[in-house]
Amino acid sequence: MIKLKLKIQIPFFIIGLILFSYGIAVAIKVKYLGVHPWDVLNIALYDKFGLTIGTWNVIFGIMLVLVTLLIDRTYVNIGTFINALMVGTMVDFFLWLDILPQASTLMFDVLVLLLGVVIMGIGGGMYNAARIGSGPRDGFMLAISVKLGYSISRVRIIVESVVLVVALLLGGPVFIFTIIYTFIQSPIFQASYKLCTTWIEKLSSLKNKKVISM
Repeated sequence: MIKLKLKIQIPFFIIGLILFSYGIAVAIKVKYLGVHPWDVLNIALYDKFGLTIGTWNVIFGIMLVLVTLLIDRTYVNIGTFINALMVGTMVDFFLWLDILPQASTLMFDVLVLLLGVVIMGIGGGMYNAARIGSGPRDGFMLAISVKLGYSISRVRIIVESVVLVVALLLGGPVFIFTIIYTFIQSPIFQASYKLCTTWIEKLSSLKNKKVISM
């Protein structure tokens, strides 16, 4: 039964990661409007030291996984490592393909950025609903939250504020959408998470019934 459910969860996890990565790449194309604090940091490090935006994403992902292992290893599993390695790699791949919407007029660029945020929210909800492993940043924040006894939202605000300040000092692209990113993406993430969780449970249930009937 567990193996059957995994067959449903894995496609949601993989498709979710692909969508999430594509959404990041789309938003980066109009980065002057502002992107997520972690992406601001990745872009700032890329501009200052080279490598690629995706490589910095992977570096920080692995670092956060290692720190989380030291704090509370229950928030780290195989899916967390896959997430840490895949997202940055796919972001670079999508940017390299150069088939993303190109920056144009302000109104068009705002729509492009919103499209990226929506895709990221849907993808994030999908791969989290699969419950194969949370992202390295989410796992890190959950571990810190439990360790210090702070709410997850409080930890997220503190961590992302620190990341944003560092990114800003490095010359990262901070603008209005950087500030309101979470307020736009979180409701989409939540809706996607709930919907995908329901689908996974229903599909798993249907597969189980078929196996039993056979």
